[in-house]
Amino acid sequence: MGVSGSSHSRVKQARILILGLDDAGKSTVLYKFKFKEHFITIPTVGFNVEMIHTEKHLQLTMWDVGGQQKLRSFWCHYFENTDGLVYVVDSNDSKHLDESKKEFQRVLQNELIKNVPVVLLANKQDLPGALNAEEVTRKFNMKRYCSDRDWYVQPCCALTGQGLAEGLSKVTEFVKNCMKSKEEPLTCSKQNVRLKTSRKV
Repeated sequence: MGVSGSSHSRVKQARILILGLDDAGKSTVLYKFKFKEHFITIPTVGFNVEMIHTEKHLQLTMWDVGGQQKLRSFWCHYFENTDGLVYVVDSNDSKHLDESKKEFQRVLQNELIKNVPVVLLANKQDLPGALNAEEVTRKFNMKRYCSDRDWYVQPCCALTGQGLAEGLSKVTEFVKNCMKSKEEPLTCSKQNVRLKTSRKV
């Protein structure tokens, strides 16, 4: 009698939440992650979800949740069992950066997001007025509000895909660290705090 085994049983699952204000580029980021192509998107009402294999034995289920003001009160319903947070910022939208910062900090204060690693995507780097990674880091006070977790600020352009591979790689790294820590078992505390220098396209 033969012995069989399924590779599916060895695939680890992780839940990734993609948040940010409306028009920050969340859905464009999601579909670039998944298909490596640009799709014309409309404002998300509710959520979009895609499963992405970043490595042979790791599958990320990525939830892109609508960012309109009337929908933000529902964000908390998606927090449970989150393994990683991707927060997308329109780096060129100076009028709404303070609002985005406020929402970001509100999310981090929720107990369900405690210790969850964060990759902040400083999007729209193709625009001349966009803040670079260092400026976004200071603006969002990352060192203070993310002192209890792994975090990374990645400059990117969702339209062209520049910087997204690096961002997704960092998400994968943090999630793997988190899973390893939980298996030990330890909490998913701060391990690496690094910042990528922005370079305009």
